Amino acid sequence: MTAATAPAPHSAPDSTLQRPRQLVLLGAGHAHVHVLSALAEHPLAGVEVTLVAPYPRQMYSGMVPGFVAGHYALEDCVIPLEPLVRRGGVRWLQRSVQSLDAQGQTVELDDGSRLPFDWVSVNTGPIQDREQIEREIPGAREHALFIRPIESFAALWPQVAAMGDARPLRIAVIGAGAAGVEMALAVRHRLPHAAVTLLCGDTPPGANYSLRVQQRLLRVLKARKVAVLQDRAVALKPGAVHLGCGADLACDVPLLTTGAHAPGWLAGSGMALDEQGFIAVDMYQRSTSHSRVFAAGDVSTRMDQPLARNGAYAVRAGPALLHNLTAAMASAALKPHQPPTATLNLLACGDRYAVASWGRTSAQGRWVWWLKDWIDRRFLARYTRLGT
Repeated sequence: MTAATAPAPHSAPDSTLQRPRQLVLLGAGHAHVHVLSALAEHPLAGVEVTLVAPYPRQMYSGMVPGFVAGHYALEDCVIPLEPLVRRGGVRWLQRSVQSLDAQGQTVELDDGSRLPFDWVSVNTGPIQDREQIEREIPGAREHALFIRPIESFAALWPQVAAMGDARPLRIAVIGAGAAGVEMALAVRHRLPHAAVTLLCGDTPPGANYSLRVQQRLLRVLKARKVAVLQDRAVALKPGAVHLGCGADLACDVPLLTTGAHAPGWLAGSGMALDEQGFIAVDMYQRSTSHSRVFAAGDVSTRMDQPLARNGAYAVRAGPALLHNLTAAMASAALKPHQPPTATLNLLACGDRYAVASWGRTSAQGRWVWWLKDWIDRRFLARYTRLGT
């Protein structure tokens, strides 16, 4: 592969030749946290960097099941943003994105203000589209506890846990991907007297993993007395989940962990998107249609490697994104980002026990949980230490 050269910035009138170039970072996902930490060490000369992120911290999703299970306090799972932006001289707007005009190079924020950019990077992370989910599962908006945004879920979970301490609850976890399996097992550990059911839909738990890992997960779920139903939630109503088979499942708290959706504002951005509405990017993490737009993590899809829209890849996207943003601002050569062919996935099982997956290799045990805990804590410490 050959390196690409970033296009030169637009020509400007003489009176504005000396103005700082404008780099806008949308979201504080893991890749952008890496960029911010690098800027805290080495600010970019002649570049004004603006971060648009609504929350004062970035929660590390990999530790949320541990928070639900009671192994971590909420503060153990977050990276405060203020120290990073302060040290890096970054302007921080605690707002959300309303729209993005890729051709006009402007971002509209939720307060109606507009933010021009020379270059923009998107790392906002996945969302759960409530309108779409409501169409698929009527009653979800009124009765379900959504896992995203994680900040909102983290604020509500202690209330659910307190209810569960007062009386046995019936909890249905809807969605059997990695998040659903981890959350069902975390709930089981935190609320041992609850009736916990994992609704899988048409696929087995952990369907994206190898058959060997799926078998491990099924045994763990059975051993921890999590009921697994191969059925769909088609509607939610007070005290029950209506199933595809026509029956009702008694439920006090439906917990929605279904797949991630693209932010709605991408649809009107003018950028090339994939079939699910995520930003289509090339090997440089650059929009395939607009060279001044970069994106990383779950909000984007590598068109040459569609499987690269994965949380494990997103954590590793930061260094490449930093290099290419810096190169783009300097009209220098970009370098392709090469995601690893296999990633280590560690699935928490509620108690201090976990299942590991690496390509075709898998394992499980308490030692896997200690490995996961060590990796997660080291990841957070790297960025919290830089910010102090």
